Amino acid sequence: MGTMERDQPAVSGWAVGFAAFAGAIMLMAGIFQTLAGLAAIFENEFFVVSPNYAFEVDVTAWGWIHLIIGAVVASAGLAVFSGAPWARTVGILLAIVSAIANFFFIPYYPVWAVLIIALDVAVIWALASYGRDAAAG
Repeated sequence: MGTMERDQPAVSGWAVGFAAFAGAIMLMAGIFQTLAGLAAIFENEFFVVSPNYAFEVDVTAWGWIHLIIGAVVASAGLAVFSGAPWARTVGILLAIVSAIANFFFIPYYPVWAVLIIALDVAVIWALASYGRDAAAG
């Protein structure tokens, strides 16, 4: 029982809970995006878009975008679980990128894209609220 143990503030249960929530949601959303990407790559006729959409991108290209983003988001979710200090910032940035990519994907698969955007917002909230003050509280 050295002095080092007494000098460090106790970690709040709320802070740990928010981090675990964000890591789990990132892992789940990353897997969802990876599956959507694979579906778009292997069966691009599955997704149908209206002809009057402002942003026209090939479905296979969207598949690769979602596959890559999904794998990176899932990996960052694992990093959040590991407690890596950089994982919070990376997680927030990746959730923003994921939400933007899914915004452009809304015409192809609206319910799925809105669900992933909602999960990204939850991740941003959880990681942003898990700051130094929460960890020290």
